[in-house]
Amino acid sequence: MAEPIIKIDLDKPPYENESIHNRWHPDIPMAAMVKPGDDFIVECHDWTGGQIHNNDDASDVRDVDLTQVHFLSGPVGVEGAEPGDLLVVDILDIGTFQESQWGFNGFFSKQNGGGFLTEHFPEAQKSVWDFNGMFTKSRHIPGVEFAGLIHPGLIGCLPSKEMLEEWNKREKALFDSAPERVPALATLPYADTAHMGKLSGEAKRRAAEEGARTVPPREHGGNCDIKDLSRGSKIYFPVYVKDGGLSVGDLHFSQGDGEITFCGAIEMAGWIHLRVELIKDGMSKYAIKNPIFKPSPMTPKYDDYLIFEGVSVDEQGKQHYLDVHVAYRQAVLNAIEYLKKFGYSGAQAYSLLGCAPVQGHISGVVDIPNACATLWLPTDIFEFDVKPNADGPKQHVKGNIDLPLAKDK
Repeated sequence: MAEPIIKIDLDKPPYENESIHNRWHPDIPMAAMVKPGDDFIVECHDWTGGQIHNNDDASDVRDVDLTQVHFLSGPVGVEGAEPGDLLVVDILDIGTFQESQWGFNGFFSKQNGGGFLTEHFPEAQKSVWDFNGMFTKSRHIPGVEFAGLIHPGLIGCLPSKEMLEEWNKREKALFDSAPERVPALATLPYADTAHMGKLSGEAKRRAAEEGARTVPPREHGGNCDIKDLSRGSKIYFPVYVKDGGLSVGDLHFSQGDGEITFCGAIEMAGWIHLRVELIKDGMSKYAIKNPIFKPSPMTPKYDDYLIFEGVSVDEQGKQHYLDVHVAYRQAVLNAIEYLKKFGYSGAQAYSLLGCAPVQGHISGVVDIPNACATLWLPTDIFEFDVKPNADGPKQHVKGNIDLPLAKDK
């Protein structure tokens, strides 16, 4: 078994660990060096660095400091990696810590991050999920249990100086198009809570002011939240700086396609076992500017689905032109309304769709004016029959159980 080259202590804040960073910047020093062909283990905080707790109070979700996220382990340098190469990363295994057999899902308040359906669910709420081997269930969402597909929500290489400048320029232009919007259109550099690994002094101050936030996915990979990047996956990352600078974090026990609640997976701390190789000049050889990957051969086997459709007509009845975002929202909302007929609250259904192994598909983008998106809900995760029948739905979820809200300040 490989040894961890980056270790964490869950009892200490990530700011005390020089092998952790929460911004993207080419000047962040490598936390460790490996050679092509090496395999190694990296330990990771949950994406918030321990701000969310295993309890029945969503105050921590309401009050979370989102300027801190994500806390990433790395960068890991690979000897011989040069700009233009491809860094080949095999995910050999991923796991939970023995002392931390739980994770969380939640949605942020509209005033602090929001989410995919923030207009429908403007208050902070959360669900806590307990792990039992490969399975998970929640005291906050009764009647379901499913197998997890553990994966890193965020993995990528450091950007070049030119790439970082382009990111900041284009995202600032988007932000400035509606600077008062809540939630904001983009998350801009913010030095006050930046953690820049081993950087110190003036170099740290300058990099913290320029460092790109880790919230969105970009050309280098980053926060793509692809649930199929699990054990057995192979990823081909473009290299933009000397040594590559591979960083990873935001581990998920399970997630539905789209991670719709923003904090939409079952977030966890844990470890990941990786192996690296290089393809010299691979970016030009294969015309790659964004990562490509091979999915995991190991996935939870769910073969029976209810498939909910949505089209490009929003909740107010406004017609949009081939808008997949609007269509997927409608598919999700349709699934939520359906699950409410079985006794779930809207919040419980929303949370479940964010973290259960649902599939999202772009089913049609040519039939003007409506795109068609679909959400595939596996029926076998439920402890009761969730399919339509002549007798109508039964209230299988009884009592007044719901997701915890934040307590009054």
